[in-house]
Amino acid sequence: MINDFPSSLQREHIATQCVCCGSTALQKSPAILMPFVSHRALGWPPAVIDAEWGLQTIPQGMAYCVCNTLHCVRCEFLFLDIRFSDREMQQLYDGYYGEEYEALREHYEPGFRERNKTLTTPSELIELTRDFILQHTAPTRILDWGGGDGMNTPFKGQGYDTDIFDIDKKPTVPGTRGVSKKEVSTSTYDLIVCRHVLEHVPYPSDALGEIHQCMRDDTLLYIEVPHEALMVGDDDLSSGKKRHWHEHINFFSIEALNNLFGACGFKVLDIQSTPIVSDARLSSASRILQAVVKKTKQVTQTDIR
Repeated sequence: MINDFPSSLQREHIATQCVCCGSTALQKSPAILMPFVSHRALGWPPAVIDAEWGLQTIPQGMAYCVCNTLHCVRCEFLFLDIRFSDREMQQLYDGYYGEEYEALREHYEPGFRERNKTLTTPSELIELTRDFILQHTAPTRILDWGGGDGMNTPFKGQGYDTDIFDIDKKPTVPGTRGVSKKEVSTSTYDLIVCRHVLEHVPYPSDALGEIHQCMRDDTLLYIEVPHEALMVGDDDLSSGKKRHWHEHINFFSIEALNNLFGACGFKVLDIQSTPIVSDARLSSASRILQAVVKKTKQVTQTDIR
C-alpha cells in the first residue's frame, strides 16, 4: 500500500497500481480492447492476418488490441490496464454520440445507430438522482461536471442556476450555461454533480482533485457511477471474469470509492448501491452507486500531481 496516495500514484499509460487505493497487489488476466475504442482512441483498428502477411509462427485470423484486466485485491476495484492519455481521451470523446462517432461505432457494432436514438434522449435515472441529492441539500447554484449538453443534468431552470463543464464542448440546453475551467474556478456552488464520468477517466483522483479545488467547505459533491453487474454479489471476483473493455474502463466497488474519496480529501456523508430499471447507457448494469461527499481537508494540485 502506498501511504501518500494519491500524490505518489504514477500516472502510467499501462497501470501498475490500483488507481483507487494505490495498492500494487493486483491480479492480472489478458483481455481485449473493443475495436471501436481501440480504433477511435488509439488509431488501432483490428487487422486480418492472412497468408499475404508471410508470418511463419503466428496463426492467421483477426488480430485485436490486447490489454489486461487488473483486479485490486485490497479494495476490489476492477479496471483496464491501459490508462488513456489526454490526447487519446480527446479523440475518444470529441463529438460524443455525434455523426462521426456514430458512424464508426455502427461499423463495429451494427445496430448502434438505432440504439443511439435512445442514448440521446433524457435519462430515466434523473428522478433517482434528484431524490438522493434532495435528502442532503436543496441547491440553487449548481455545477454539473461532465454534464455534456446539460440534457441530463438533474437541476435546471425553475430557479436553479446551473453551469455545465465538459471535455466535449457543445451548446447547452435552456436553463443551463456552458463554462470553462477558468470560469468554474472563479465561481461558487452549493452543489457539484458528477454523474457517469469516473468510470470513463484514466485517473479518477485527478478529476476529484480538480473538483475539490472548486468547492467551498459547505459545498456538497454528488457522485454517480454504474454498479456493474460483475461487481454485485460475487465473493469470488477475479480479473479473469472480465475479458473485454469498452468505454467504461473502471468498475467500482463501494470499498474502492470509499478509498478514493478519503485519499482525495473527502468525507463520505452517504453512499449506497441503488437498483435501477434497464438503461441503454449503462449496458448490463442494473444498479448505480450513489454518493454524497464534502471536503475534509485542503488538497492542492501539487498534492494530486
